[in-house]
Amino acid sequence: MVATQKNDLEFYDRNADNWWNEDAKIYALYHLNKPRFEFFDRHISNWQGLKALDVGCGGGFSCEFMAARGVAVSGIDQSQKCVTAAEAHAIATGFAIAYRCGVAEAMPYADNTFDVVISVDVLEHVESVPLVLAEVCRILKPNGTFFFDTINRNFKSRLVMIWIMENILGEIQKGVHDWNRFITPEELTDLLTKNGFRDIEIKGFDLFGEALRLNFSNYLNYRKTGIPKVLVNEDTSINYIGKAVKSTAFDSFNQDN
Repeated sequence: MVATQKNDLEFYDRNADNWWNEDAKIYALYHLNKPRFEFFDRHISNWQGLKALDVGCGGGFSCEFMAARGVAVSGIDQSQKCVTAAEAHAIATGFAIAYRCGVAEAMPYADNTFDVVISVDVLEHVESVPLVLAEVCRILKPNGTFFFDTINRNFKSRLVMIWIMENILGEIQKGVHDWNRFITPEELTDLLTKNGFRDIEIKGFDLFGEALRLNFSNYLNYRKTGIPKVLVNEDTSINYIGKAVKSTAFDSFNQDN
């Protein structure tokens, strides 16, 4: 038996043409924008005119969400096919978004470029979280904000994200995730601090809480509507969301050394 490839990033190449297909499973990610930005809006009340980068932008869901708010948006992704699909959709919808193909560990942007950097559903896939965080800090302006969400690493996340969602229900393509790449909130907080961030806040991004209490109404409603019900709460046991601010003290230290 051939083992299933883990952290199968070619999945995104294979599904590049399906990002904006409302009947495709990957389109469920589009509906995560609303609860994500409800959390982000707690920290930025007015996005108009800000310069923002989406790291791991995929087909452009979050980029277009920000562009509609008057943000000067850039997006970067390791999949050229996804970047091409994102560019085509932005042109069709009239958004001027600057897309590039590249990896998060070595981004082609100058120091102190962006007011905001977001990275959602990405940190669990990258080769080096410390390198990515160092790059995010580098390209953020002093006091710039980093928004993120990712997946915790524990028995519960293995049960739900791998065994149930991938292997049993097939809601996520088998092999897309590698549980060993998941990162705990404590680990991420430590890495953020070491890589020049302060004012870190992490909350639960709870897609599964009720289902794990044997109440499957959320899941059944999702299967009917295609729209997941998400709560931002204190339950970080599976998915979590957060923000961090670039420390000006860290920026000054780098300039002095």
